[in-house]
Amino acid sequence: MGDHVIVGEANVSRVKQQKRVLIAGGGVAAVEIVMGLNALAPRLVDVELVSPDPDFTYRPLAVAEPFGLGEMTRFDLGKIAADHSAHHRYGALASVEPDEHAVVLADGRRLEYDLLAIAIGARPVDPFPGALTFGSAEQRRELSQLLEELGREGARTLVFAVPPGVVWALPLYELALLTAAFAARRGVEDMSLALVTPEDAPLGVFGRQASEGVRSLLENRGIEIHTGLYPVEARPGGLVVSPEGSVPADRVITLPRLVGPEIPGLPADGAGFLPVDRHCRVERQEDVYAAGDCTNIPVKQGGLAAQQADVVAHAIAADAGADVEVPEYRPVLRGLLLTGGSPRYLRAEITGGRGEASELDVEPLWWPPGKISGRWLGAYFATLAAAEPPPHGIAVEIDDLGQLLG
Repeated sequence: MGDHVIVGEANVSRVKQQKRVLIAGGGVAAVEIVMGLNALAPRLVDVELVSPDPDFTYRPLAVAEPFGLGEMTRFDLGKIAADHSAHHRYGALASVEPDEHAVVLADGRRLEYDLLAIAIGARPVDPFPGALTFGSAEQRRELSQLLEELGREGARTLVFAVPPGVVWALPLYELALLTAAFAARRGVEDMSLALVTPEDAPLGVFGRQASEGVRSLLENRGIEIHTGLYPVEARPGGLVVSPEGSVPADRVITLPRLVGPEIPGLPADGAGFLPVDRHCRVERQEDVYAAGDCTNIPVKQGGLAAQQADVVAHAIAADAGADVEVPEYRPVLRGLLLTGGSPRYLRAEITGGRGEASELDVEPLWWPPGKISGRWLGAYFATLAAAEPPPHGIAVEIDDLGQLLG
């Protein structure tokens, strides 16, 4: 962008013009990048956050909502941006013109940038027919209704099925455990719960020690475990699985499969996700970075999105002239498992040998000990939660709100 001259009373100094940084998205990765740039390069960048929604939605608590234990929390993105010296603009990313250093929004507006960070997430789709896919507000209400009917004329055999291609299955384990606790509190008898997963072991992505602990939790709650099976279709009376057979079920609950955004103007893999290198730069692109579910990382999880965002913030800060070292993306998986009682903290390093650093404990394994662990985001939301109730309210009896949001 060149230099400009500032003339003072007795001297002339040359100051580099700020880099225009455009961040597309309004989720964990986008917010973490905003916060990171404010910390790493506060006077070197002019940051604009572009999102189609006015709020940042804290989604990990969605699993508590059908059980009356809490609800998703929302925070104003305009305030978040202002608190971190950034601007917020409403708009949905439609395409990128990398040669022109510009993006086009869905309404036709065209915005120029020096450095671009994409964190627009992925699109959820139903993974197989016949099941209740947990995700949207309507689907959460449907699960609430199903739970209210337990013990009366409702379903008594529930199967929680991890779909093929979904690596981050922890929310479904939470739904199974919370359902067991809910039924026990209601005194529901003659009820059968099962969990079906293509994994070799329950939450196997966390390694052997954590997986064995999760297996014990499931077994102690009376949840039958079926590993190595791929759900195909939910039919009246059962879940059809591959390689063969079926599992008895009155209702089947599953998670959505994620599809990449496939952004015009940028490369995409076979599933529509943005391919990124170890510094989270979009492959074969100059000045374009990406983080979170829109990228081709196999595990789609908020904590990993925050870790990618930290890399992006460092890389953009360095591009803007900050004296920072750009780290490589080396994911550490952290998961806070809601159980209906004491939560469990799970941790694993998922590079260089799965299970080598597998941990599970009732005590926090990171700090702040929230659902999403981010270098900057965690402390910020913990501070907000401690200062005043969130604007849309929450009532969580599982754990302290500050811990869950931290």
